Amino acid sequence: MPALLPPASSPSGRHDEYWDWFAVALFLLVTVDLLTTLGAAARFGVGAEANPVVAALLAGPTWRLVAANLATVVAVTCGFAALLGLLRRTPLRQRPGFALAVEAWLGLLVAGGLIVFANNLTVVVHGVSLL
Repeated sequence: MPALLPPASSPSGRHDEYWDWFAVALFLLVTVDLLTTLGAAARFGVGAEANPVVAALLAGPTWRLVAANLATVVAVTCGFAALLGLLRRTPLRQRPGFALAVEAWLGLLVAGGLIVFANNLTVVVHGVSLL
């Protein structure tokens, strides 16, 4: 009986796993960051935001901040799809190095998302930034 899902070691299985990790990173860097940023802004005001672009968006209607986040999600998702397409077209002998770079980049994105979450949560709860 054939397997329903390809093994993780196959290119298709790896790409599915890459999409899973990319979704985790986006959830942390967009959804969780947006919610904790809004919480911090509600508690301490827009002036507490360190990022000037986000501070400017926070000063306006909330829908603009949400729209900017959605536009960013669309742009980075298209870029990631293009990156995986490039990985598929990479010669077999170069593919392991390229795949390792993609995996390292995804790991850094997830780690960065966790750091942003921890920092924002510290700002909301204690009123001070970790950074």
